[in-house]
Amino acid sequence: MGCEHMLPPHRDGSRLDEPLELEQLPSSREWEGRIAYLDRDGVLNVGLEEYVNAPDDVVILPGADSALGRLRRAGYRICVVTNQSPINRGLWDHENLAGIHQRLRSILLRGDGDAVIDLILYSPYSPWEGSWARKPNPGMLEAGRQLLDSAHSNPGSEPEILYGHEWLDRPDESTSVLVGDRSTDMGAAESYGVMGIKCDSSLGLASVVDAILGDGNE
Repeated sequence: MGCEHMLPPHRDGSRLDEPLELEQLPSSREWEGRIAYLDRDGVLNVGLEEYVNAPDDVVILPGADSALGRLRRAGYRICVVTNQSPINRGLWDHENLAGIHQRLRSILLRGDGDAVIDLILYSPYSPWEGSWARKPNPGMLEAGRQLLDSAHSNPGSEPEILYGHEWLDRPDESTSVLVGDRSTDMGAAESYGVMGIKCDSSLGLASVVDAILGDGNE
């Protein structure tokens, strides 16, 4: 799929291609390229049948804060990848979503000071728009990897983000993981080429973090 025909992902808080500033990993640990791509609702916070529509709707799942902190202490960068079609359905706007994400970040950090989300990408598109950025397509994961790699290797530079067959120089994702609660998440993991772990939406990230880290990986 050519870039000129795709609807790209959006980035929380800035333009997609704006240079990304990364916080140091805990204990000044050197990043070795591992990324935890996380769905949002049902992984970090409680999902609602009629959407999380406002900052006051944000309730994190039990242990999500400490699980996120454990991942970062183990050397993972955190990239949230979330479908948010209410925007293009006309239910609310990008600014409202930014407030939701600000609330999410704040609650997580209150519970664990290492529970930093390095990057949030979202797809505002409705299913019928056919965006490469909407899961189960892998566009958000492709952009997330390139943004994080660029911020690490070339801080301050604007990355050129490529998608699909146009992105030829792809890194090894064998140490990365995607966690989600839906089949669309697992489809995105498969199409991108990263291990996918499906969690129970009532339990979220905390229920699978031990499986991700295994013995001796913290």
